[in-house]
Amino acid sequence: MPLLLAVLLAVQSVAATGLSGIVRDGSGQVVPGAVVIGRFVSGAEQQTVTAGDGRFTLPMAVPGDVTLIVRAPSFAESRRTIPAGATAEVQVVLQPASLSETVTVTASRMEQRLRDVPASINVLTQQDIRRSPAVVADDVLRQMPTFSLFRRTSSLASHPTAQGVSLRGIGPSGVSRTLVLLDSVPFNDPFGGWVYWTRVPLDAADRIEVVDSTSSSLYGNYAMGGVINVVTGPALRRTVDVKAQYGNRSSPKVDLRASDVWGKVGVVLDGSAYSTDGYPIVVATNPNGVAERGRVDKNASVEFRSFNVKAEYAPSSNVRAFLRGGHFREERINGKASTIDGTDEKNDTRWTSVNGGVRAGLGTAGDVEAAIFTDFERFRSNFLAVPAATPPRSIGRMTLNQRVPSKAVGGMARWSRAFAARQLFSAGTDWRWVDGDSEEDGLDATTGLQKTLERVSGGTQRSLGVFVQDVISPVTNLTMTLSARVDQWKNYDGHNLESSFPSGVPTVNNNPALPDRDDTVASPRLAARYNINSWVSVWGDIGAGFRSPTLNELYRQFRVGTVLTLANNQLGPERLVGGELGLTVVPRPNVLVRSTYFDNRIKDPVSNVTISTVGANVTQQRQNLGKTRIRGLQSDTEVRLGASWRFVAAYLYEKAEVREFAANPALVGKLLAQVPRHRGSAQVVYTHPKFVDIAFAIQSLGMQFDDDQNIRTVPGLGEPGLPGYALASLNVSRAVGRNFDAFFTVQNMFDKEYFVGTLPTSIGSPRLVTGGVRVRFAGRPRP
Repeated sequence: MPLLLAVLLAVQSVAATGLSGIVRDGSGQVVPGAVVIGRFVSGAEQQTVTAGDGRFTLPMAVPGDVTLIVRAPSFAESRRTIPAGATAEVQVVLQPASLSETVTVTASRMEQRLRDVPASINVLTQQDIRRSPAVVADDVLRQMPTFSLFRRTSSLASHPTAQGVSLRGIGPSGVSRTLVLLDSVPFNDPFGGWVYWTRVPLDAADRIEVVDSTSSSLYGNYAMGGVINVVTGPALRRTVDVKAQYGNRSSPKVDLRASDVWGKVGVVLDGSAYSTDGYPIVVATNPNGVAERGRVDKNASVEFRSFNVKAEYAPSSNVRAFLRGGHFREERINGKASTIDGTDEKNDTRWTSVNGGVRAGLGTAGDVEAAIFTDFERFRSNFLAVPAATPPRSIGRMTLNQRVPSKAVGGMARWSRAFAARQLFSAGTDWRWVDGDSEEDGLDATTGLQKTLERVSGGTQRSLGVFVQDVISPVTNLTMTLSARVDQWKNYDGHNLESSFPSGVPTVNNNPALPDRDDTVASPRLAARYNINSWVSVWGDIGAGFRSPTLNELYRQFRVGTVLTLANNQLGPERLVGGELGLTVVPRPNVLVRSTYFDNRIKDPVSNVTISTVGANVTQQRQNLGKTRIRGLQSDTEVRLGASWRFVAAYLYEKAEVREFAANPALVGKLLAQVPRHRGSAQVVYTHPKFVDIAFAIQSLGMQFDDDQNIRTVPGLGEPGLPGYALASLNVSRAVGRNFDAFFTVQNMFDKEYFVGTLPTSIGSPRLVTGGVRVRFAGRPRP
């Protein structure tokens, strides 16, 4: 914490007196966490954040009139001029935001209205999250067609290493090409890059912001394909929110969020607990009429617990610091068990994280922010081999036991300052260090009961990046963003210690000193947005991004069914050059239409490439796959009719294909696996505060291939690939008094059986029904 304490002490000298006020909503409730900006005639700028009681203070060290700007999520921006010398407390009342006035922070690492951001960005509000019938975050995010995991499977039933997120189909695999943040702190698994979606504190989320375009110029590694930022709410005085629910397939879930404020200190607790008996993931009988589910198969199930505590400290209205700690535990049965001794194929995770940060306004000197974060994780998994047999899937034996301990530490610092009224400059740096090993026990090929091989494969990775950004408004209706970043990363201490057991004799693959690998990457971006008039805006950008291979890709192998995927310690970084052109039309405050064309070209993407096929057994290896191109068109529309009706529809067309691969020219022209050409969603919401809140939604996906060669077929369907499907969901809730809500939800209403994989033919979530209550207790805010 030395860096944070130094920053905190350095700003204590900033005066805490000056212009003060309180921010409330239209009902009179205070609004904590609102950003308050004082912009002076000279171009200088001061910034602070409202405390838990909605109050703020600006030092007002610069003479002259000041423009007071107040921004908060879900509210329209407020602007007013305060005369020089004013001393009376300012009362600010925020009104609900129109669709284009929503405030976002992720795309540029600062608060901006959506109508000013030259990027494709979506914001799911707290209401959107609570209207979803989903119990895990990835199923909530699927209402946006640009979002997908490696496979179509929900995180309720998929192995954690298959939960990498892809936006716009950029490099779909178990590893994410998208940076996921929790309150701007990295959330991706440090060893493998995937995301534990069950770890996301959904009920504590104030909103989720999704940036679809490359963001490496600001965030560096992992942000090659975009950014998802889960933003939690600030501490409130004497507030408790409990959500309890129960679903079919023996699925109880409890979510808790509690907070209080004592003077300058606020504390937030949040926790979640869930378990389910699950459901089978292998089809009983495939479309060819052949039974596939066998003695090996059982329900895929999950149990998870998470707990977080965050302390906030505001010594003055210009300084806010936080310290957060959390623990997460997850246990899964992955839908299979050995027919020899009954051992389940399963995995479990223990993850402890600690992070802290400070943000301070330095008056005319600008604004500074710093944070540090640490992760300590232990992941264990075993894998089952299912050899060919009659009847199918009647034999299963364990083939590998795996333990992956890892640890990571990182930090960031950023400074920003306004220069004149039309320019905001920022610069910063971040770094990360990750160390981990895949400790593996290979088992005999007859019974899977005897250890025959020991392998420890892993290494260390460090990365350091610096960035600058300049947001300029040369004329009233034009906003330009220029940003650039340079990253240096290095893999070192790589090793593959492999020996026969119990003899201890090294195998031919034993290598205690794998070669180091390092690289330096530059990621520039130029973007502009022009508001033609009050209801039509055009924007575009061009930029570069990159992603260095994870320790998982370099050193860890795994098996899914009859497919073995090998590691590759010679992998290099992926590099992207892309751009987009967008049009936003807001003909009325409650109508929004957006359309964006995008074109992304990736050099050396890491992909699972088939290197051999023997019967039903397939061996793949991670390789840098020449070049790929992903281009398409996304559109979305939102209409609100009065206070009761809301209609939302979105559609994505994209073509993701291999453009060059010297090692295997036969793949050129093939479509990328796991990327459908068509995705869409629609939702209708009816709200009546006295009676009911109803949300009905449809999600559809087109055909997609399950392999790099575009040849795997669901038996009986004839054409290669996984066919498209559409699913419907429903959420109904009703307020019973001020502090009590009851709700009922259904996912996959019509119990549609849809395919998510081949070898074997696997299926997605069946109908899931849930009912529950939410109870809220809130103390009175200070006057």
